[in-house]
Amino acid sequence: MLVATVNSGSTSVKLSAFEGEAPCIRLRLRERHSVAASLAGETLRGFLGRLAAMPEAIAHRVVHGGARLVRPVEVSPQVEQTLRELGALAPLHNPVALQWIGAARRVCAPEVRQIAVFDTAFFAGMPRVAREYALPAEAGAAVGVRRYGFHGLAHQALWRRWCALQPDRGGRGRVISLQLGGGCSITAIEDGRPLDTSMGFSPLEGLVMATRAGDTDAAIVPYLARRLGCAPEAIIERLNERSGLLGVSGRSGDLRELLADDSEGARFAVELYCYRARKYVGAYFAVLGGCDAVLFGGGVGEHAPEIRARILEPLRFLGIELDAEANAAARGQESRISSPTSRVAVQVIPVDEEHALALAALEYAP
Repeated sequence: MLVATVNSGSTSVKLSAFEGEAPCIRLRLRERHSVAASLAGETLRGFLGRLAAMPEAIAHRVVHGGARLVRPVEVSPQVEQTLRELGALAPLHNPVALQWIGAARRVCAPEVRQIAVFDTAFFAGMPRVAREYALPAEAGAAVGVRRYGFHGLAHQALWRRWCALQPDRGGRGRVISLQLGGGCSITAIEDGRPLDTSMGFSPLEGLVMATRAGDTDAAIVPYLARRLGCAPEAIIERLNERSGLLGVSGRSGDLRELLADDSEGARFAVELYCYRARKYVGAYFAVLGGCDAVLFGGGVGEHAPEIRARILEPLRFLGIELDAEANAAARGQESRISSPTSRVAVQVIPVDEEHALALAALEYAP
């Protein structure tokens, strides 16, 4: 079976094609394009034209599936309408995914199934105590205001790969996974089930990110709206697109640039980024009642030894000991970076969301 995957961002897309039967599939073609969703049809047509045959299905990564879409689903008009309604909760992601889904429908024959796979689905069974906010029912869970979690494909992929590296554990263990890229999140996983995660009602909650503020007091929104003389929606836009590392440093949301910059703003942005991540790691030790492994994935998690060290080295009292040489050498490849005497394993694992998307499409059953 041939399956194509579409992993879309606001200004780029990763297109891949896999062949085989789950769980044994092999990559046939992979491309990354820096292109707006308005050119989705042209880009997708060119990619599919380089395959030997038209795929039987296309799997689309969709960030937000809400409370109803908690497993992969074939895209129907009703599903598309639900995704449009959820666009307000993931404004940087869901509308773009819908544009790529529409383009795939136009480019492909009707018999090619369009499968939506949701980042929120991994967290659908998260415990109620971690899932709900302290709100009255009529303003909380009853109207869909709850913690959904995001980056589910990445965290699930990190967990699955760690299990493959530890076959003697039989799929059991307590793991803290960090997906650190432009967006950042951290998840506490026990025996494959997420017990808590840093992102919440939207991808804005949690860690400091490239342009997102992460954890903030809700009272900031109306206060700044009055102070700056703008609508609350403009403040949310600022928290999503002009805050985080970019806002704190006043220079860049790229950690590579900030690590090379000795200005006070750049140094403080990196310090705040690592502090917030370290605080969550400590909290998730408490959630799990201990930890067997800390896993790093994502562009920053896989390629930035200094960031990994600054997050974890102050946590030696929890049994985490990094191997400095192994950590420095781990840049984009799978590596164990903890010392042989560390009570907690620390692993760098490259995350392949497209592989997870393809598996989800192959395992899909109506």
